[in-house]
Amino acid sequence: MTDWRPGVSRDVLRARAALLAQLRAFFAERDVYEVDTPVLGAFGVTDPHIECLMVERPGQSPRFLQSSPEFAMKRLLATGSGDIYQLGKVFRAGEEGGRHNPEFTMLEWYRLGYSLTELMDEVRQLVTEVLGARVSVTHTYRDLFRDVLDLDPFTASTDDLAQCARNHIDLATLTLDRDDWLDLLMSHCVEPTLRNRGMVFVRDYPPTQAALARCSGEGRDRVAERFELYVDGVEIANGYHELCDPVELRRRADADNVRRRELGRPHRELDERLVAAMESGLPDCSGVALGVDRLLMLQRGAQHIAEVLPFAGDRA
Repeated sequence: MTDWRPGVSRDVLRARAALLAQLRAFFAERDVYEVDTPVLGAFGVTDPHIECLMVERPGQSPRFLQSSPEFAMKRLLATGSGDIYQLGKVFRAGEEGGRHNPEFTMLEWYRLGYSLTELMDEVRQLVTEVLGARVSVTHTYRDLFRDVLDLDPFTASTDDLAQCARNHIDLATLTLDRDDWLDLLMSHCVEPTLRNRGMVFVRDYPPTQAALARCSGEGRDRVAERFELYVDGVEIANGYHELCDPVELRRRADADNVRRRELGRPHRELDERLVAAMESGLPDCSGVALGVDRLLMLQRGAQHIAEVLPFAGDRA
């Protein structure tokens, strides 16, 4: 017999509704207004580690279920929208597990003229309102690697990173690029040390991991102006001092597609509408995406994302 019922109780449904209302109230108090951009778009993302779900359209080109409202929101910012947020569904292929579902709820917002530090402060305020007061600390990406692994992630060679990974993780033979080794060390060695430490902001990533963040500094001190927030070891937010340079945007997209080809993944065209928006003048701003389902997991003490979704992937 088919089980048609939701996978959560009425109490969870009410907690979810209350959280969505609380998030909207948070931004209403700060005069940041909600926008509603398309879930289905003409372009996916070039990021080699994100795969968008595609929707076939007979007789027409396929469309992409958006992995983030970022591109459309930046087009709004370029027209003078001011401070905005969006609260809604996003989609990513191949993401299923204890903290992942192919369809999930994302809160994304942009603040004009905010530095990365100012945005981190606002994220801290929001999370504190939802989860209550707890210890909050900030570390640089470099300092965490030095403390946990006695390794400088900015200057270590690819061979050094690979050897460090093999010293700490039981690995089969792998051939990875430098950033993939860093990601492996971060997820398997560094992130576990962040559990039970309250709110931990990790900032100033290697410039090769800038995504759509600005970079600043020179030489060995050059960093990507971005942060990730972990709460009790769970990553819930990713923020940038936003890139506003269309030439650099195109260069990064080209580099992404080179890496996609190396990984055997399909080429993804850069969204030329985003390029045009940047060329018209994207204002100086910082933005952040926060996983609402994970925030609810933390609030409820849930161990699996299915515990807070009315219909997780196997019930959808």
